[in-house]
Amino acid sequence: MKKALFIDRDGTLVREPADEQVDSFEKLSFVPGVFSSLRRIRQLTDYEFVMVSNQDGLGTSAFPEETFWPVHRFILDTLAGEDITFDAIYIDRHFPEDNAPTRKPGTAMLTRYMEGGYDMASSYVIGDRETDAQLARNLGCMSLILSDGMTWPEIARRVIGGERTAEVHRKTRETDVRVRLGLDGSGFCHVDTGLKFFDHMLEQLAHHGAMDVDIQVHGDLEVDEHHTVEDTALALGECLLRCLGDKCGIRRYGFVLPMDDCLCQVALDFGGRPWLVWNAGFMRERIGDVPTEMFFHFFKSLSDAAKMNLNVQAEGQNEHHKIEGIFKAFARAVRMAAERDFDHFVLPSSKGQL
Repeated sequence: MKKALFIDRDGTLVREPADEQVDSFEKLSFVPGVFSSLRRIRQLTDYEFVMVSNQDGLGTSAFPEETFWPVHRFILDTLAGEDITFDAIYIDRHFPEDNAPTRKPGTAMLTRYMEGGYDMASSYVIGDRETDAQLARNLGCMSLILSDGMTWPEIARRVIGGERTAEVHRKTRETDVRVRLGLDGSGFCHVDTGLKFFDHMLEQLAHHGAMDVDIQVHGDLEVDEHHTVEDTALALGECLLRCLGDKCGIRRYGFVLPMDDCLCQVALDFGGRPWLVWNAGFMRERIGDVPTEMFFHFFKSLSDAAKMNLNVQAEGQNEHHKIEGIFKAFARAVRMAAERDFDHFVLPSSKGQL
């Protein structure tokens, strides 16, 4: 099915002046990053480009067409000169008080996209206002709203690479595990496994891996910790595998870090072949409320479910520092290996598949 980017004009493609009217060349300037980002999206994806814009008062004496159209044509011609063209353009001419169904966030102009033939769930509205986000909700698609943290280069990364999120619910007679993972997140973290030290370790994935992590576990801790740790690892590994998708453009390999008296190394390969080499010994039977024997089992289960090769080395005196360093190094390794190279957006394998 076809997919579309519904792109606002003023404030998104071109800067919006104080009077909110781009009606002269003196007021015209483009939003930073728009040319390279849209050109890259056009080159690397099959999205249709659809301009959807409210133009208040267009054609009235206050905002006559003869002042609007030359500027509008210059915008289109300039974008076209950078190989950025639009498959369709919809411009609404009503005032806000008209409350017309064609006016964003109304969808009357876009009914053909909602009538079938388009994958709206995979389409986006790109804009700069809440009305653009509301338009996306009304259309049943996603939204990307320009802000301090959402620049055009970031929009290009999201559109080209997709939203790398996943959720896995694993329920057995022993555990009920729900994991939500956002690989390109901001470090949001909500973890509750019933094991406080295990929670502390899993939190490192969010903080050092720049991932959004939500892990909720109800396990048979009255039996022991084994099922909780193992099933959490399996669900987390499956989430990670789903987030990576086709792995196109990822760096693939990834970290060595010191933590006080310890040196921890996690070498990682998202190559599709699970394997674990574990060189980390512990003198204590438990750290916090977690048996130290479960750390190997966690990473073994995680490696199997995520289909990744892990080589873990750690040395030092303090057992807490040692395992925390391993989790931090693993998070950094994931962050490094999952990073995508949009200038070389190909599968990182001479075999042709991972």
